[in-house]
Amino acid sequence: MLYLLQFVMGVLLIISFIGYMQFVRKALSIRWEFIPVVVFSSIACIVFLSGLAGQLFIGSLVLLLGGLLLYGGMVFLGMRRGASFRISFSLFQFSFLAGTFIFLLVLFQNQLTHYDNFSHWAIVLKQMLSTDAFPTPDSNLIDFKNYPLGTSSFIYYVCRFMGHDQSVMLLAQGLLIFSCFYAMFGIVSEKKRFLLYAFLGLGLSTLSFFNLTIRITNLLVDFLLPIYALAILAAVYQYRHDIKRACIIMLPLAGVLTVIKSTGIIFAAIGLIFLVYTWLKHRQKSSWKDALAVVGTICGTLIPYFGWSWRMATVFQGVDNKFDVATSGIQSGKTAEQMHEILWLFLKSSTDITTRPVIGIVIFQLVAIAASVFAYVVLKKKWNLWKALIALDVVMLLYYAGILALYLFSMPLDEAVRLAGFERYASSIVVLFAGGLVLCAAIDLERSFHYRIGEVPDYQAFKTVKTKGHYQKGIIGCMAIAATILLSEYNGIVSIARTYDTTLPYKIHAVTGDRWYKDGQEDNNRYLFYASDRDQQVTNYYMQYVGKYFLYAPHVDGIVLFYEDNMDNLLSGYDYLVVVETDRNAKWLLKKHYGIDMKEGIYKITRSGEQIILTLT
Repeated sequence: MLYLLQFVMGVLLIISFIGYMQFVRKALSIRWEFIPVVVFSSIACIVFLSGLAGQLFIGSLVLLLGGLLLYGGMVFLGMRRGASFRISFSLFQFSFLAGTFIFLLVLFQNQLTHYDNFSHWAIVLKQMLSTDAFPTPDSNLIDFKNYPLGTSSFIYYVCRFMGHDQSVMLLAQGLLIFSCFYAMFGIVSEKKRFLLYAFLGLGLSTLSFFNLTIRITNLLVDFLLPIYALAILAAVYQYRHDIKRACIIMLPLAGVLTVIKSTGIIFAAIGLIFLVYTWLKHRQKSSWKDALAVVGTICGTLIPYFGWSWRMATVFQGVDNKFDVATSGIQSGKTAEQMHEILWLFLKSSTDITTRPVIGIVIFQLVAIAASVFAYVVLKKKWNLWKALIALDVVMLLYYAGILALYLFSMPLDEAVRLAGFERYASSIVVLFAGGLVLCAAIDLERSFHYRIGEVPDYQAFKTVKTKGHYQKGIIGCMAIAATILLSEYNGIVSIARTYDTTLPYKIHAVTGDRWYKDGQEDNNRYLFYASDRDQQVTNYYMQYVGKYFLYAPHVDGIVLFYEDNMDNLLSGYDYLVVVETDRNAKWLLKKHYGIDMKEGIYKITRSGEQIILTLT
């Protein structure tokens, strides 16, 4: 019965999305490529603001009903006018939707495994779904309370109506990811030039190469940051002669981007700077309305950011948070020697040619330079790719400087000395760097055709038969390489799904289940987990975080070995012993002292006088 209800609610949610998309299409007259990301981002912003106002569920319910009413109203008006129902897709739209459906389907078969899902992103979402509210200072399960909740708000909205399964969480984030990629294709003006779509498909598919560290089978947001920024760049360029419409599209995208992660404000700033540059370049003499739209967009974009900052300053006043500059940096104990060590390791990691980010930077630099020279010498065209390369290089250098400042002055010492998360941070800017070059190259390619669409009949759209042959071969080549890259990504995601039963989260879930409590009441029992320390899964606190998530309990500790002389004293401090993995030594000790045959499961710990009793529950 529960699954049937979730299915019905899922259908209603999809209908609600369609209702909003149809409304945006008719009200704003923007291209279809930008509509999904505008709708999803607007919903994320509204749910986020509802959470700040303490009305997370009410705001979500109103949004769902609003979309259903819009859809119903448009169906009713269509029936009154006698309009026939029809669906038509271009070749590109069909190809993109088919590919997206395949990836979302395989995402739906995955579960969470990445460390940071359980240390923050998934556990905070679980608490939001359990309490219908944002975390408070009393939320003992949440360690990093200053992490913004922009993406979490959208995932909450989807999961509130479709169910709490981890696969639904991944599906919801997948909608954001693929809507951003769809928006990037909106940069193409000549829709009949399928080569442009094939080229973009090839270029954008390579971005998955820099996301292998985390893939899309998790709730981490490091990949969302750059692709949101790229979607903004595509929208602003496409509507460079209609700034007001560009501002309307950008407002929800940049707004949610500022609260996806603390570094999201950097990526939003990149989009805002490009908006101002585009407006200044194409402005009319009497463009005060455009100027007002740009200023309004900048101010509106910052509303979620300042709303979250206000919450941190009021609700969480006096609470120490990760990466809080005021209580970290030099004041946290970093000496000059330690900072020098961090600086040296940072420079070494940033220039290591064997790492994925550096490989990407070098390859795309060389390709962009070669393409610009080829266009100038052979094609006799002045491409703007070299200008984009310089601008993106500046952005990348500033970003790396910002990361270095994070490690030196904000990040805790134990994480800074090992550059925790460096590859993810670096991959984010490389995705923006590579994606920006791909978008610019697509624009240059579009401007390089001998005839523009509409100048001559379609059958004369090529300079010669030979150039038409090159065009067709280019399409086949781009599609073949893109398909190969995407197939590799698909196989990687499928492989992760198939090997889930070998992961620690699977083993813990098999023992504890996935516990959800009414009104978000935390389980305050004290749990001691026992397992091997394979891959440092206990010493790096991975097992404990996973245990906290599944048990919904803040008091979880881990151990890899029993010491016979201290067993009674150790166990007496806990309410339950959770055995995730067994070994010969532990079996012998538990048999000797407590008379049990140790196996995977949860043991209730009780005391009878001086005797510890373990009972398998």
